[in-house]
Amino acid sequence: MTSGPTTATATASPWFVRPPSAEAAARLFCFPFSGSGASAFSAWPAALDDVEVCPVQFPGRENRLAHPHYGTYDNLAADLTEALSPLLERPYAFFGHCAGALPAYETVLRLTALGLPAPECLFVSGQPAPHDASRDRMLTMTEDELRAEVEAFIRGRGIEPRPDMVELGLMVLLRDHAAAGAYRRQEPAPLPCPVVVLHWRDDPDVSLDGLQGWRAYADSVEFRVLDGGHHDFMDAPDELLKTLTRRW
Repeated sequence: MTSGPTTATATASPWFVRPPSAEAAARLFCFPFSGSGASAFSAWPAALDDVEVCPVQFPGRENRLAHPHYGTYDNLAADLTEALSPLLERPYAFFGHCAGALPAYETVLRLTALGLPAPECLFVSGQPAPHDASRDRMLTMTEDELRAEVEAFIRGRGIEPRPDMVELGLMVLLRDHAAAGAYRRQEPAPLPCPVVVLHWRDDPDVSLDGLQGWRAYADSVEFRVLDGGHHDFMDAPDELLKTLTRRW
């Protein structure tokens, strides 16, 4: 990895749970999945080697619950581009899990269209390519089915779901799913950076074959299979962290 300047001053922004460090040699911006927020990365270390981990906090959830929901991925990418632009003066990468990979991809396109520095790498985890995104089985679920998904997810994290917790999670998920359902990209728009596609070996919903569409999105597209299930990225397994730092 190359090191960049370390003199820029980072200021507080609602998009980040903590101000990015002015001392970091490089940054990894992490995009959460639908229905979640920056806390999806709370078990991750604050830094990996000399790379600072910067979870992105979308509006309309967690500490930004009172902020208006972004509505569409285009809106999200546009607003996030403005927040990111002062932080791109050193090497950086994006990590997006599940539907979070889609606004990460759109943000890269917007940044480069504006002549801003591209990331060193885009990591996409457990998410089919943008032109295949409409195949997500959750987009066809009823509200009751989505509520059951929220309950199962909370239980899977070792917490007994309270009704208020479930309803809040469902509200965020429904708004995020509306944005995901409205997202359409008919054909690939290639990126100027490498793409690393991560498949979770025990993921029941996303197969390795279902991720192959990413091959059309960059000159360099690498696939890696990791042990674990769809949400095991949250526990920051060593295999994942090593993958995120060895590529750039």
